[in-house]
Amino acid sequence: MAAQESNSNIIDSSQSSEEKDAALINELPNALFWDAMEIRKWKGFWFEPGLIKCAMKFSSSFQAGNDDVLLASAPKTGTTWLKALCLCILRQNHNIPENEDLLTQDNPQFHVQTIESSIYSTKPTPDLYSTPSPRLLHTHLPFNLLPNSINNSNCKIVCVARNPKDTLVSLWHFFNSIFRGNQEPYPLEKAVEEFCTGVHQYGPYFENVLGYWLESQKRSEKILFLKYEEMIKDPKEQVRKLGLFLGKPFEKEEDLEKVVWRCSLERLRNLEVNKNGSIIYGVPNGSYFRKGIVGDWKNYLNLEMEERINQTTLLKFKDSGLEFEN
Repeated sequence: MAAQESNSNIIDSSQSSEEKDAALINELPNALFWDAMEIRKWKGFWFEPGLIKCAMKFSSSFQAGNDDVLLASAPKTGTTWLKALCLCILRQNHNIPENEDLLTQDNPQFHVQTIESSIYSTKPTPDLYSTPSPRLLHTHLPFNLLPNSINNSNCKIVCVARNPKDTLVSLWHFFNSIFRGNQEPYPLEKAVEEFCTGVHQYGPYFENVLGYWLESQKRSEKILFLKYEEMIKDPKEQVRKLGLFLGKPFEKEEDLEKVVWRCSLERLRNLEVNKNGSIIYGVPNGSYFRKGIVGDWKNYLNLEMEERINQTTLLKFKDSGLEFEN
């Protein structure tokens, strides 16, 4: 559905901060995502209205610590895998027995929550400042919407990104499981068009990914940019790079191999905790693990869809140096 402009309303100066935010959100351009969820455009990106409210609070009030680690990703680009890896590198002894492994107790999404959708949506907001250091947090927000304290502190950011065609297909499966239930899947050609125009939850994907990429090129000591395809191809090398960036280099090769195995998609998918239950909004734990392979888009996109995404990718990433394997 095409985006629409909301009717203009006067914001009363006597309103509370929360009321003013609600009035502002109500003024934003709106669209219907997948015929199922209202989204509104805030500062160039599309979100469900409640998410904007949380993002505003996060952006205006969060105080980053110098040893914080923020994981960043557009949805369905390797988020759960990255959360598991960083959790193991920062929070666990590599020689722990199976029954003490945090990953066997809860889904990685529980251990490393998405700050704007899980933490700031909770009332009252949990006390983030009593969390043991280093704090490990995650966001789907684009770089330009992060709090100034993150940008101005020594907080480190790890971003994972994925080929846009595989990202779209993964999004399509994920949101079909949430919105469509036993109905027919949402028309893939419509999903492709909305993905390319950026009118989707957390969209546009291209600007989200590009923001972190460009910043990582300028400040490599602050932002590590990982590509999902390279993590699949050579997980040991990418995890080694991740450990070094986080200040936790692997002293033994066997420790590196343990983390790679412990966080492998095959193991995570088959853990009992990820076969049952849900974490937030009733989303089943198992929905975070599908195929996880590179090039699965070839099983779904026709030539016209492929070309539409390819041309959009070329246009959006032009002269940036950012490329993905197909």
